[in-house]
Amino acid sequence: MSRRTSGSAAAAALLLVAASLTACTVGDGDDTPSSAPGSDVGLPDAARAVMNEERYANSRWQVYVEDLESGDVLVDYFGDAMAEPGSFVKTYSAGAAWLEFGADSTLTTPVKASGGVANGVLRGDLILVGQGDLTMGGRTRPDGTVSVTDLDHNDANPLPGATLTPEDPLTGLNDLAAQVKASGIDSISGDVIVDDRLFSGELAGQPVTPININQNIIDVLVTPGAAEGDPATGQLIPAVAPWTLTVDVETVEAGGTTALDDPVDTGDGQLTVTGTIAADADPTLKVYVFDDPATFARTAFIEALERAGVAVSADPIAVNPDAALPSEDEVAQLAAVAELESLPLSEEVTYVMKISYNRGAQTLICRLAVVGGSKDCEDGMAVAGEIWQDAGLDTTGASLVDGSGLSGNFITAKNAAQAQRIMMERPDADLWVDTLPIMGVDGSLATVQADSDAAGKVFAKTGTLAAFDALNTRFRIVTKTLGGVIEAESGRTLLFTVMMNNAFASPEDYIEAVFQANDDVGAIAGAIQQEF
Repeated sequence: MSRRTSGSAAAAALLLVAASLTACTVGDGDDTPSSAPGSDVGLPDAARAVMNEERYANSRWQVYVEDLESGDVLVDYFGDAMAEPGSFVKTYSAGAAWLEFGADSTLTTPVKASGGVANGVLRGDLILVGQGDLTMGGRTRPDGTVSVTDLDHNDANPLPGATLTPEDPLTGLNDLAAQVKASGIDSISGDVIVDDRLFSGELAGQPVTPININQNIIDVLVTPGAAEGDPATGQLIPAVAPWTLTVDVETVEAGGTTALDDPVDTGDGQLTVTGTIAADADPTLKVYVFDDPATFARTAFIEALERAGVAVSADPIAVNPDAALPSEDEVAQLAAVAELESLPLSEEVTYVMKISYNRGAQTLICRLAVVGGSKDCEDGMAVAGEIWQDAGLDTTGASLVDGSGLSGNFITAKNAAQAQRIMMERPDADLWVDTLPIMGVDGSLATVQADSDAAGKVFAKTGTLAAFDALNTRFRIVTKTLGGVIEAESGRTLLFTVMMNNAFASPEDYIEAVFQANDDVGAIAGAIQQEF
């Protein structure tokens, strides 16, 4: 038979394929084995009920479940169909870094002195060399684990309710500055420079760089006045020159609307936040993302040096003078006067996964690009692919363009479960599971199915994408994904993926619809946990 199909036959075939993939009511499901694509054999009745809700009338679902120990496939509902998974992609980027570097691996961020020291004076420059440390000591608990909140400050602008961790985000810089002082340097006659040449990239228009102080954002915390009509107050965290804050926020009646605009740089480091805040509201968080992280880090480091008793003659708020850096080979040969060790990779991945830290996931891809001999973060994706292939994954079951899960990434539910199998068959599988949000307990799953019997037994990464349907002035939930590991009621360990694509909501109901979809994929995971 010829490989070239006639036009009419091809059209008919396409119609059949389209019909098989379009949204439809999930059947009652009998126990008759079926290998047909989309067979709902094995789907728990409770899962079918969720998938058949009216809000998913135009949606497409993929569900795949297999037993870790036996390899038995328990559910395969369009498991080989490609779909956008959103931030679930982070399991691929974080997993590749885990496979390459190891869960216990750490980074060392050095401070180099480019000149000699005489009588306490450094006759040259002090160079902070960024290595891609995601937290730089600013999120380390006393027990050495990473500090996270259920809704992280990285998401403060689009989502209400983000909170800060109690740790000082400048802890790492303070540590480095104290070491510089202890090395015998009391003053610096040259400059302080941040070397951020290790890699370069961007994500959604924001830079992804080897230097990360407070995740390269400044937090703006707004507190309402004591009563309606009183001015609101604000605080910058961390407080670093030249950044100052103007708060043009009205305190409205208790129970009123809290609606803060994103902070705007009005020039010369002046951040302005406007809007309203209810008199009985908690302090509300917004953030400003730096487009020049190296300059922010330089100023913050100079201030830390001065706090440690090291005098710096250079202008602390000047643009980072990277043109004055020696070659990278020369910098590598310089003696280190201070070093900061990162958290273990398992803790960095915990931060990325629990709160779905986009630029953090992409930074892991950048670090893989360096392994492949490139400074271009985009080249890290091919390195990640090679790592997964070497580990035994059929990477043709995924088509990825970044490490964070923005639009344009596609996977199959089956491939996602196969990637989880590779991680679960490692000796450090327990550590990997610990990085995932726990349903009803923490991270992006903290409020999902919290009162269900499956709470605490589903360990999974979420994924969400949304778009605006301009034709109908409504929002489209492009995807809501959940996948990972389930401790089933029977005691079995299950690998699973649930993906929903294309649900719609009015602008007024959009946020509620997203949270509902998050709970619904959790309900399906819970049904699987109880069924098997």
